[in-house]
Amino acid sequence: MCDVSPTEQASVQALNEMFTAINNGNCFRLEAGAGAGKTYSLIKALKHLIDNQSVELSTKEPQIACITYTNVAKNEIRERTDNHPVIYADTIHAFSWGVVKGFQAQVRNLMPELSDKWADRIAEAGGVNGQKVIYDLGFPKINEKVIELHHDDVIKLMALLLGYSKFQSLLKAKFPIIFIDEYQDTNSVLATSIVENLIDNDAGILIGLFGDHWQKIYGKEACGLIVSTQNNIVEIGKNANFRSDRNIVQCLNNMRPELPQHEFDPESEGQVSIYHSNSWVGDRRTGGHWKGDLPEDIAHEYFEHVKEIMAVDGWDFDSENTKVLMLTNNVLASEQGYKDLADCFSYTEDYLKKNDPYIKYFADIIEPISASFESRKYGELFQVINQKFPQLHCQDDKRLWVANLNRINEIRLNGTVGDLLDFLSGIDKPRLPNKVTQMEARYQELQAANIDDLDDRSKRFLRKMTSLRAISYQQVIQLTRFIEEKTPFSTKHGVKGAEFDNVLVVLGRGWNQYNWNQMLEFMENGYPENKKDSFERNRNLFYVACSRAKHNLTLLITQQLSDPALIRLSYLFGKGCIVDELDIKK
Repeated sequence: MCDVSPTEQASVQALNEMFTAINNGNCFRLEAGAGAGKTYSLIKALKHLIDNQSVELSTKEPQIACITYTNVAKNEIRERTDNHPVIYADTIHAFSWGVVKGFQAQVRNLMPELSDKWADRIAEAGGVNGQKVIYDLGFPKINEKVIELHHDDVIKLMALLLGYSKFQSLLKAKFPIIFIDEYQDTNSVLATSIVENLIDNDAGILIGLFGDHWQKIYGKEACGLIVSTQNNIVEIGKNANFRSDRNIVQCLNNMRPELPQHEFDPESEGQVSIYHSNSWVGDRRTGGHWKGDLPEDIAHEYFEHVKEIMAVDGWDFDSENTKVLMLTNNVLASEQGYKDLADCFSYTEDYLKKNDPYIKYFADIIEPISASFESRKYGELFQVINQKFPQLHCQDDKRLWVANLNRINEIRLNGTVGDLLDFLSGIDKPRLPNKVTQMEARYQELQAANIDDLDDRSKRFLRKMTSLRAISYQQVIQLTRFIEEKTPFSTKHGVKGAEFDNVLVVLGRGWNQYNWNQMLEFMENGYPENKKDSFERNRNLFYVACSRAKHNLTLLITQQLSDPALIRLSYLFGKGCIVDELDIKK
């Protein structure tokens, strides 16, 4: 008979406590720390209900609702429960609108309460007069026929309607059991309404919360820890870590002694190395959110030096098993060679989420067809440009495509963004999208005008386009590699839920919401009450970043650390893991 590991014992105990709560009809919160197998527990809970209550539920028609915060999570839950008919898995917005949309009259009455902007919109439209309320693209609008909701409006309306007994009765009849995945990311107003109107009000709905309040890292509106003032939530801690080796788990336990975890393999070790820069004797950066950090060029030298040390230890930075986590997008842009490109945009979403038409065209069309052309995968090439049956009527058509693609590749490697745009403007294989064509025409028009005659908006557009067109197209190539996750780099926010063999976390300044020296000082000496939110924001991101590593974890801290911060760092990771003597010259 095989011995059961402490991790498996802890997992079984948490599952049994969860099943007991479900069988007794008690609301519960499963607190699953990093690597504990939160999704596994959620699926086990759903399958427990399928095995024990599916007949009863299916004959009465209500379903078990499982609310998620991403489409990826929604699809995973559906797949892992074999799309069972009693399970309704969907995002929070889809779920909320599904029940809210049936209360049109009440929603119309509540519209003025949503925000001052809605009050103004309603006044400008002549009031609410029986329009149909819809939720489609998420753009707020009101006219004589319809009221279109914003994404946030759906959540606010759900929170408000939960206070109506009729709404509670309908919700209970349709969904007597509701599970919330990643509960800590729930909007705080909605979370409060759920507790007050469903859990503490004994509404007869079993609420199951799955998540970890230490992994709340997205936005100020998220609720974090959900508690019941009436003690109506059974608290279940899952003291298991199936991800990380023993030494890494020990560090996580030092951070979080109230939820100690057992590692899956007690014989594992794992390597933890902490490098800081206190021995640097040159001038550090001053002012604003960079205060106390190394100069940019010196920080880069420290980073490259640590990478060399890790490479000697066997890290492969070209492998998918290694991840470099950095806090700010502009630091990432500098390290990966697209900083000038990033500086052209006021919002990171414009280039990282491809909201900008130029970036979208380059990343979704030019880069894929160039890769397909270079690898001679011509079917993929024409699939990308939506020409399944390309018009190659004769040999000349083929020669034209080949010539154009050869020239595109030449410009990609040696020219600027403007060089490529000028070339693409003169051909139709491949053609520029209409939006880019319109923006190019506007740029040419503004460029020919007298700058003094332009309004501020036109001047900003002209400056942006002039800067964008002057940038080496190589920066677009590097940006696309990052967007498509073909580099080892990522922001710390971007890897929640992920895991890697080797993780290098770079901790510096660059964002006024994060100060790692202060966080470590607060861990050591306590935090002022008015700094609670700031401390938890820093602590949670630190915990999430450190807990991504399976076997090897390295921290590089470029911010200067105080004595209390160093003491706490030694406590968390062990004095033997702390290294300061890097050979970086002033």
